[in-house]
Amino acid sequence: MDWSSFLPLLPEIVFTLMGLLVMTLELLIRRKETIAILTIVSIGVTAYFIPQSLGRAFNGMFVSDTFSVFFKYIFFLNLLLTVLISLKYLRIERSEFGEYYSLLIFSTLGMMIMASAGDLIVLYLGLELMALSTYVLAGFVRHSVRSNEAALKYFLLGAFSSGIVLFGISLIYALTGTTLIQELPHRLTQAEPVASVVALVFLVASFGFKVALVPFHVWTPDVYEGAPTSVTSFMSVGPKAAGFAALARVFIVGLTPLAAHWQWILAILAVATMAVGNILAIQQVNIKRMLAYSSIAHAGYAVLGLVAFSPNGLSSMLNYLLIYAFMNIGAFSVVIMMRSEGVTGESLEEYKGLARRYPFVSALMLLFMFSLTGIPPTAGFIGKFFIFKALVERGLVWLAVVAVIFSVISAYFYLRVVMYMYMYEPEMEIEGLSLSPALGLAVLIAAIGVIVIGVYPEPVLTVAANAGLYLP
Repeated sequence: MDWSSFLPLLPEIVFTLMGLLVMTLELLIRRKETIAILTIVSIGVTAYFIPQSLGRAFNGMFVSDTFSVFFKYIFFLNLLLTVLISLKYLRIERSEFGEYYSLLIFSTLGMMIMASAGDLIVLYLGLELMALSTYVLAGFVRHSVRSNEAALKYFLLGAFSSGIVLFGISLIYALTGTTLIQELPHRLTQAEPVASVVALVFLVASFGFKVALVPFHVWTPDVYEGAPTSVTSFMSVGPKAAGFAALARVFIVGLTPLAAHWQWILAILAVATMAVGNILAIQQVNIKRMLAYSSIAHAGYAVLGLVAFSPNGLSSMLNYLLIYAFMNIGAFSVVIMMRSEGVTGESLEEYKGLARRYPFVSALMLLFMFSLTGIPPTAGFIGKFFIFKALVERGLVWLAVVAVIFSVISAYFYLRVVMYMYMYEPEMEIEGLSLSPALGLAVLIAAIGVIVIGVYPEPVLTVAANAGLYLP
């Protein structure tokens, strides 16, 4: 081993050092805005090293390629927007503690390791680093019973999920004698078929928990509703994208001999996920809980890119996850804007007549709701269109039709928010929105992303196509 072996890990090493620096300075600096700025600087410094650190380390246990780079930039986008929307929100919730930002950094670090994991054990280490940090973040508002409950539920179910993934990894190791993902295809062809399928089921269950696929989604509504809104925004994008990064690398690179099995398993789970997410979202009157079921449904759309098992399918999944980051964080940012003394911003009733008092904020929410629905010319339409296109190209027309039907169903609960804002009279007084320059910048970035990708998607589509994994 020489120092060149560490080059692919350079971004992770730099980010770890920056996280430790943030955690240390939090003890010395009273102004938490300074800690937030340092976190943003950490993102910029680490992002500089990412494209310069391509390669494999430790005999392929850690892989820095275009696929992982694409996801790392999604993680950094998620972290940046989360930091921006957190400053004002934490002050309102009386939870301005500096360790919040170091936990965000370490959770993102775990996601980066997951995206670059070339070995199942490395993947597990990244998953646990991400999960343990997120458990604490979910309960960060210490005086809130809902936040404490969310953290406890997430921890208990997450621990159970970790046991399942370890059992699946142990079965893979028993069958193949290796945990290196790139060596699995050759050895699985010589393994016991029934035992291989059993191991596959355990891996599907564990990854299904991380990305909130039905029936492994039960934690999502309660945790999303109870966690601080800024943390809910962070959780809805970063960990979900990391789960898809790991799912794609393990299944496409490592479990290729079992593709005939996992394609059908994922197709069934995708249909169930879209059905449960979209149908149960209809009856929700809490915006955060509605967006939680929406997040479940969008996981069903994204996994269809893997079901297609083609270069276009994989690139459409990458494109979809990037678009989802913009529109989902944008929607949660508006919810945070609504948060003030005496107003939670979570009840649908609080949005009645919002357009009469705050037309610009209402227009932003309308934009994000249209994009989540998939209405052109927003980015959400581009994301869904290329997912459906990849399915049709692979002859899975029936699956594309089912996805379109559920997209139409989703219009009800997304456009209901728009109807409340524009077609109802105000029923309660909202003295003022929780506006700040940082929060405004976050919403602006999200809105620009939704509009630009919707109108001119070619650059993002090209980058996503070039970031795909090798498909046999």
